[in-house]
Amino acid sequence: MQAVGMDSKLPSSVRSTLLELFGQIEREFENLYIENLELRREIETLNERLTAEGQAIDGAELSKGQLKTKASHSTSQLSQKLKTTYKASTSKIVSSFKTTTSRAVCQLVKEYIGHRDGIWDVSVARTQPVVLGTASADHTALLWSIETGRCLVKYTGHVGSVNSIKFHPSEQLALTASGDQTAHIWRYAVQLPTPQPVADTSQICGEDEVECSDKDEPDVDGDVSSDCPTIRVPLTSLKSHQGVVIAADWLVGGQQVVTASWDRAANLYDVQTAELVHSLTGHDQELTHCCTHPTQRLVVTSSRDTTFRLWDFRDPSIHSVNVFQGHTDTVTSAVFTVGDNVVSGSDDRTVKVWDLKNMRSPIATIRTDSAINRINVCVGQKIIALPHDNRQVRLFDMSGVRLARLPRSSRQGHRRMVCCSAWSEDHPVCNLFTCGFDRQAIGWNINIPALLQEK
Repeated sequence: MQAVGMDSKLPSSVRSTLLELFGQIEREFENLYIENLELRREIETLNERLTAEGQAIDGAELSKGQLKTKASHSTSQLSQKLKTTYKASTSKIVSSFKTTTSRAVCQLVKEYIGHRDGIWDVSVARTQPVVLGTASADHTALLWSIETGRCLVKYTGHVGSVNSIKFHPSEQLALTASGDQTAHIWRYAVQLPTPQPVADTSQICGEDEVECSDKDEPDVDGDVSSDCPTIRVPLTSLKSHQGVVIAADWLVGGQQVVTASWDRAANLYDVQTAELVHSLTGHDQELTHCCTHPTQRLVVTSSRDTTFRLWDFRDPSIHSVNVFQGHTDTVTSAVFTVGDNVVSGSDDRTVKVWDLKNMRSPIATIRTDSAINRINVCVGQKIIALPHDNRQVRLFDMSGVRLARLPRSSRQGHRRMVCCSAWSEDHPVCNLFTCGFDRQAIGWNINIPALLQEK
């Protein structure tokens, strides 16, 4: 084996992974072999017993049919035992494949811990320096160094839960929506700390993980955000809603923003003047989310009324709206992807992919085992990240094929409902972020080429 290793063109890490995998397979087959030997001995013992019983029974003139029935019953029991043993052993082998390959695909890189309550939303800055933003029920929004996990800025301008955070497309401006019925625009200035080496905290990402002990949220030793700069006053406050503002986003160009509220309306504002430009009404129940198209003046709003609506502002003289009716429960989010697709997630435990040119029925449906919260799509590779109520995060492609489940155990992953996901596909350290009601955000490294290759 050493001679083969010396001549191998494979990287040492890949070779060691393969050797570990083959070692696991060898051990599983060895266990199977031992179990089969034991079963053979049991079969021989039973055959001897049946033969002895058959001789005794012959003296009592028992019919051959009854003897055959007894032997058949014993054989069927053995057959079932063999099947059960084989199924259990092969599932272990399959799990070994998943475990080892997933290790290189889904890695937990960094935990961002400092909020005092659940985190509703997570977002990544689109300009340099690239920072992570989180919005929390503790009435604050925090900006983080992605590499070090250090809090860089604390925003305390809201007097209610901060429900969403989005970054301006070209300036160091953040947009937050709050339970205090307002949305705030605030300017930040950060200096990134020197990154430290990132420890490999990757864990298995298979299907047969041990369920975590459901322990409480991570402990916060002191207020980690207390010594970082605090911003207390917004640049602009948007105040036209009569209910909780649950989400907000920048329109292309950053000159206008859209907000979504529990007052059943979405509002379009001018950033410079803070004036209300349009009030988008039509939903029958509270709004849950809003999202803007990255390159066109399009807005999509989601609602508890089981629908989401597409608002078109491309033509200044005509503001059209289209209603999508495909879910049976609250639509928790709907987001744009490249081209003419929208992806919607719902409390009905499904995610649907839609073509804007054909709104009658979705082009793909993903059915899951738990309600889905704020989804996000990796634009370049078209991978959907699904944050679930049941603490899981799953990755699917646009055709509905499941690609992976992010690792979660007693040592890592989310311990409460996962509220939101956000891709940052070009970042060298973390390209996917998630946040939840366990008060933490998590940065993941997803090996996308390996993920797609496994598919």
